[in-house]
Amino acid sequence: MSALLLLFACLVLGALVARYAKPPSGTVHGINWWVLRVALPALVLDLVPKVKVDTQLWFPVAAMWIVFFGAWLLFAVLGRLLNWSRGRIGALTLVCGLGNTSFMGYPMMQALHGKEGLALAVVADQLGCFPLLASAGVAVAAWYSGKTPQPSVIARRILTFPAFIALVVGSIVGALGGWPDMLEGVLAPIGATLTPLALFSVGLQFKFHLGERQLLPLSLGLGWKLLLAPLASLALGLAAGVGGLTLTVGVLQAAMAPMISAAILADEHRLEPTLANTILGAGIVLSLVTIPLGNLWLGG
Repeated sequence: MSALLLLFACLVLGALVARYAKPPSGTVHGINWWVLRVALPALVLDLVPKVKVDTQLWFPVAAMWIVFFGAWLLFAVLGRLLNWSRGRIGALTLVCGLGNTSFMGYPMMQALHGKEGLALAVVADQLGCFPLLASAGVAVAAWYSGKTPQPSVIARRILTFPAFIALVVGSIVGALGGWPDMLEGVLAPIGATLTPLALFSVGLQFKFHLGERQLLPLSLGLGWKLLLAPLASLALGLAAGVGGLTLTVGVLQAAMAPMISAAILADEHRLEPTLANTILGAGIVLSLVTIPLGNLWLGG
């Protein structure tokens, strides 16, 4: 409970600072730069060598694919039936197909399942959700905004992302026996800054503004992201014989709130940004309740 309270406190503090303290304009950018380019790679370098390789590690990655491509199929069909614009279909696919598996997923999995759960959350994020954002997410944004995605740009984004490089290095180090104790004592404290800063950043960016005729797509979007997508992932895991903490973390990562970067991508491509940000804000608040409840239901 104290760990979950820390997450809630950081989120609320960020929202209060954004509303009343008027932080400098570059605050969010600066915090996100540290989180993505320093704290996250350090955390990956610290945790990945400790991941126990087993035959079930495919599941957290596959769960992220179910969430994204299930969202794309669902909202493409609903969009045609309900006569939605291309911008609305694209926005829902992005924000309800990509989860906040790092900024919120890491601290929540650490709070609920310790370092072992956090290590599995890294696998789901770095091998599942992030490559989807950088490839299929960019392609969806370009497609629904009328542009052509460039495969070379997508590949460069993936291969040069610091956390992806750290994932490769950490896997090699793990195969060689792990880091020396002295170096672990450096990586762990730097990686530990991710949790409070990531949630503080989410709070700084929190927005909720329900526009006209947006209640239905909001409800359908969050219904998929927070309920149907994790249930579909759970069904796959049970059918394939996946169990234990791998199943629990994979399902919970599938149930995570919408990704901030997905909402930013929708905004950059003018894919109904008001709806995207509203789903983001509502999803963050609701997931603070649904994730712990889902964890209890799964036996966590």
